[in-house]
This record gives sequence, structure tokens and C-alpha cells, in this order.
Amino acid sequence: MPRDTFSGYHPLVNFLFFALVLLLTMCLLHPVSLGISLLCALAYCFRLTRKRTVLWLLPTAALAALLNPLFNHRGATILTYLPSGNPLTLESILYGLAAGGMLAAVLAWFACCTVVLSADKFLFLFGRVAPALSLLLSMTLGFVPKFQRRLRTVLEAQQALGQDLRQGGPVRRLRRGLSLLSILLTWSLEDAVQTADSMKSRGYGLPGRSAYTPYRLERRDRRVLLWFSLCAAVLLLAWAGGVLSWHYFPQVDGALSPWTALAQGACLALCATPLVLDHLARRAYARSLQALSGKEGS
Repeated sequence: MPRDTFSGYHPLVNFLFFALVLLLTMCLLHPVSLGISLLCALAYCFRLTRKRTVLWLLPTAALAALLNPLFNHRGATILTYLPSGNPLTLESILYGLAAGGMLAAVLAWFACCTVVLSADKFLFLFGRVAPALSLLLSMTLGFVPKFQRRLRTVLEAQQALGQDLRQGGPVRRLRRGLSLLSILLTWSLEDAVQTADSMKSRGYGLPGRSAYTPYRLERRDRRVLLWFSLCAAVLLLAWAGGVLSWHYFPQVDGALSPWTALAQGACLALCATPLVLDHLARRAYARSLQALSGKEGS
């Protein structure tokens, strides 16, 4: 069974999902919407990478939340005064928390996007419309994982040669660090040139060129696209009607009504779609294994 069910869907489904959740996260400042997006993004990111993403995302959000009250002094509820004489307001703290949560959610969704939307999916979606831009985007998204793998490879090679970065004086460690950076940059630039030459030799960007992977919209893809359309329609109507409005200045004020609960339910349904699809697929897979074992036992 694949590690993630949603990654096996059509590239258009994957791209539309991440476009919707990123727009939702960046355009809505309602704390419930931001909380839903952040929790779903962290859960899906951990599901994909099996890494403790919280360890580097939450400190980033906390830093943004702490820095905002130091520079933003708007708000009617004054808690105290800073040593500089500027007021520390409750509204600036809450706005900083919302901004930090938004930043963490966006970073987590982008981390998921780099795993789900591979280079061949980007080329399939935008290779004919904007071949140069799609190739650049695919190479950019794959740069960080490749850079990390190459960094581990070079570090292991230098340790085997007795040139560990953690050994020696400051000058020697600085020289080895600069040498390591030079090796990584040279390797990355050489790989970029080879990729460009390889794509050119294969006829990339020429009219009539077919895709490497023939993705097709299946019935399950159409169902999920319809589901995304329904959720997006509900959220768009809620946003246009002011159901999801929320203000932090001069005082905290926002919409709280049954329609707001309905819109937040649509937000949760949209953001949790990959997790729900993966859960349903795993349950179906487990039932099929039980049925198969039952037949073999009989």
C-alpha cells in the first residue's frame, strides 16, 4: 500500500488542494480557521515526512508572535508599558499569535506540497503552458531535499578522510566549511546544467510533446474535485457575506453565528481531506487483508 493515498491522485487534484488551503490560510484571519489549518497541516506534514515538524515550526510561530508586540502598539486594551515607553496591548499580542500561526501553517503546507507535488507532476500541469517556469519551479522545489542529501554525503566523505568540521581550530573549521559550501554549490550548479541539457535533448517545450507520465482523471479524482468545489463555494459565500470576518484592531471583534460554524465545518472538511482519504484507504486495505486471510483459513 502507498505511504500516502492523496499523493496517488491526479496532479490537478493535488495542486488545487494546496492552492485552496494556502489561500484559505493567508486570506482568513479568523482564529478558528487558522487553528484548523495549522493543526491539519502539521498532522499531514508529520504523516508524510515522519519528522517532528513541530520542533521547528512552532518556535518560528512563537518568534513571530513575540516580535509583533514589540513593533505593533495598536489596540485599545493596554496591559503595561515597555521600557521604551510604548504600550503593550492585548490586541497586538493576539494579532501576533494569529500571524505566527499563519506563518507556521503556510510553511507546513508548503512542506507537504514539496512531497506530494513531485517534479513530473509540475511538468505535467504546466509544461505546455509555461515550460520554462514549470521547469524552474520543479527544480526549485526539489533543491532543498537534494541539497540536504548531498550535504550528508559530503559530510560523511570528509569524515572518512579525517576532515570533520567539528575538529580543529576556528580557522581550520572555517576553511573546511567554505570548502564544503563550494562543493555543494558546484554540485548543484552542475546538476542544474545537466538537467537543462537533458530536457532540451528530449524536446522539452516543443509543440506536440507528450508527458512522461500519462496521468488520467479517474472517477475518484472527479469526486474529490467536486468535493473541493463545494467546500470552496461555501467558504467563498461565507467570506463574501462577512461570516468569517475577524478584526483585531482597535478591539478584538468578529462574526460568531451558526453560519460561522457551518463555514468552519467546510474549512475543516477541506483541510482534513488528505488525512480522511488516507484513513479510508487504510481501512479498506485492512478489510481486504482480513477477507483474504479468512478465505485462506477456510
